[in-house]
Amino acid sequence: MGGPGDPPEGPREGAPGGGEDEYRSVVFDESFVRAARLQEFSAQERIGDHAPAVRRRPPLRRGLSRQAVILVLLIAVAFGTAIYMGVRHPYQTPAAQPTDPLRMTVIPLAPQAPVPGSTNPENLYAHSPAAQFRVGAEGITMPATRRTAHFSDSQVVTALSTAKDYLVASALAPEVLNGTSVRPARMLLDPQQLDQFDESFDRPTADGRHAPTGWLVRFDPSRAELADTKVRVQGTLQAAEYDSRTLEVTAEHTLVYALRPADSEDKAKASLFTVRRELHFRFDTDDLRTHQAELVVSYVQAGPLACADDSTNHLRPLLAGQTAKEGGPAGTDPFATGGATALCGSLAQSAQPKV
Repeated sequence: MGGPGDPPEGPREGAPGGGEDEYRSVVFDESFVRAARLQEFSAQERIGDHAPAVRRRPPLRRGLSRQAVILVLLIAVAFGTAIYMGVRHPYQTPAAQPTDPLRMTVIPLAPQAPVPGSTNPENLYAHSPAAQFRVGAEGITMPATRRTAHFSDSQVVTALSTAKDYLVASALAPEVLNGTSVRPARMLLDPQQLDQFDESFDRPTADGRHAPTGWLVRFDPSRAELADTKVRVQGTLQAAEYDSRTLEVTAEHTLVYALRPADSEDKAKASLFTVRRELHFRFDTDDLRTHQAELVVSYVQAGPLACADDSTNHLRPLLAGQTAKEGGPAGTDPFATGGATALCGSLAQSAQPKV
């Protein structure tokens, strides 16, 4: 039997047999070639069943590809959505609520007898209801604080601290008391109240809105000055929610000043002057952040004063030995709109020092 490389009719005569021929696997004789079956495809078969030997490259497309166009459209849609949501999104911060104007009431208290006096202010304090009062800002004590439904403990503390700062600036600062400056109190007010504040000092009016003595305590510098800078103070501070966006602080304090005639000698007799203030402050989140307050109510009782004197711009105290002038407060015209009723009270003898 012939080997795998032998022609169909067997090996050639005389050819070396078996594995002696090293070229036997690659060299074929004429009989092997003739026996091979050849097939040639027709032109139709070559066109239909067989791909051409060389692939044609697809024509080069000009312009942006489909993927690039889609990417550009997606970017444009995202950008437009961001702009729309920035202008119309439903979670925008609500516009700031307009600030209520300060409503104020200043009531002079007229003495029933000559005003007691002494050359020693300490002696006056010791024999008055203010004997146990603390001095200055120490008398404005901070209450125990706790968070509310919508405000944290730190926010409540901030509101109380700002209210205390306003009390010190508006009733204890020497430059405010002598009428030379209003800036310490002004700096602590909500910016929306500054127009009302400035108008009050530019054009003081007893209309319940524009009396400087409703904003702060200041004495007529031509009439009186401090005989002792150690003002006695006692009162309370309370904080509570006014609504879900507003804290309200109520301050009720009694302040007692030792006064003497302006430009007098140190040996001149001093007298005590008492101011009772009830102030209502409101704070929104912006006020808490900027350490400012909205003052909405100011109720002041002060004496000894004469009912006939105008207490709108400055307090004009009755000093040691003086008595109230005859006459009541300025008349009230019920036909005038926008005005406030003129009020005056009587200062009880128990409120005066026993000297």
